[in-house]
Amino acid sequence: MGGMPAPLRFLAAPAVALLLASAGCASLEGARLYRSGSEALDRGDPARAAADLERAAALVPQASEVQNHLGLAYARLGRSDEAERAFRRAVELDCDNAAARENLRAAELRATLVKP
Repeated sequence: MGGMPAPLRFLAAPAVALLLASAGCASLEGARLYRSGSEALDRGDPARAAADLERAAALVPQASEVQNHLGLAYARLGRSDEAERAFRRAVELDCDNAAARENLRAAELRATLVKP
């Protein structure tokens, strides 16, 4: 699949981890998994990132940033439909999440270019 297009961006993990950690045990584990998944993305390990971020999303389903990073992991794995769904969910959760909005637009554009 090559490198990711420039529009695919994500926010710093520490700030989101702090936000997630403020809500209880499941959220603490979700924050840990979010951080681990984000670090895996940084290392170029999208399979590990997707596994951690899927678990984080199950624990903190209201976290837009988790969904956005999950979309990035799916995109890097070539799982375009799942990436678009994750970006869309991130935007539904937080319409002010500029990175997710940009990632969704890029995913939608790629989808229109790929379809016959």
